[in-house]
Amino acid sequence: MQPHCDDIPIFAGGTVAKLIDEGYTGYLIRTTNDDAAGSGKNYGEVVANNEADTEAVARVLGLKKTYHLNYRNHNMDENNIQEIKARMIFLIRMLKIDTIICYDPWAPYENNPDHYITGRAVEAAITPAASHLDYPEQLDLVKPHNVAERYFFTRRGPQFVNRIVDISKYIDKKVESNMVNVTQGPAGNNGSILRKKLAAQGKSLPILGDDDRTADFNYIKHFVLDIESPRLRFAPSDKKIGEKYGLEWAERFHYIGPLHSNQDDYITKNAVPLKK
Repeated sequence: MQPHCDDIPIFAGGTVAKLIDEGYTGYLIRTTNDDAAGSGKNYGEVVANNEADTEAVARVLGLKKTYHLNYRNHNMDENNIQEIKARMIFLIRMLKIDTIICYDPWAPYENNPDHYITGRAVEAAITPAASHLDYPEQLDLVKPHNVAERYFFTRRGPQFVNRIVDISKYIDKKVESNMVNVTQGPAGNNGSILRKKLAAQGKSLPILGDDDRTADFNYIKHFVLDIESPRLRFAPSDKKIGEKYGLEWAERFHYIGPLHSNQDDYITKNAVPLKK
């Protein structure tokens, strides 16, 4: 679940690719229409371009379908969170969502309302989605469903981190998912743009190669996700996160999953047959 077309690819593309490879069925839900972000001659063209990019991201990552909720970009705080939450509850129930990847609803320094409103609406939807007493009018079409796992990412400032995901095997897939985000964001075709700019100055960077695709791929992998990550993503380098844990590349999350039952352990250890 993401507010903008480039959020999941930038911050969680490797983890999504890993889960899909492990057998998950994935869906991409975008809460805004991205009408105020990216290239286009007018609002309509910007919206269409960003929607096309979102669909392309889903294809690259192997996701089954996308859903666009189309709230106004940069203005999600103008909407009643109860209305957003109700839509999230329906989607959780309809798609039988077991694992959610989204912005951290408790990130302390997030300044984009689209990010923190999306995160809060998603988190607020999880408990009622599992209850037959919440939004019972939906139950003629869908059934209550419990979300088992949440992977929350953030940018800007510190984050509570309790899960590191090794994406070394999936870093190239993450790069490819960012390459198709050409309308907005730090990735897309910025590598080939830089390559042409340098060529006009009589310069070249060997890392950008001799063609546009190589330039875009290597720029994203080595600049967006590593060298320039703090400036371009407002987040630590995926490579440095990995190195800290003995991995080549990694993503970090605030993870919430099923809690182990000490009661079940106690019953297994101490239960005795009833006396007849």
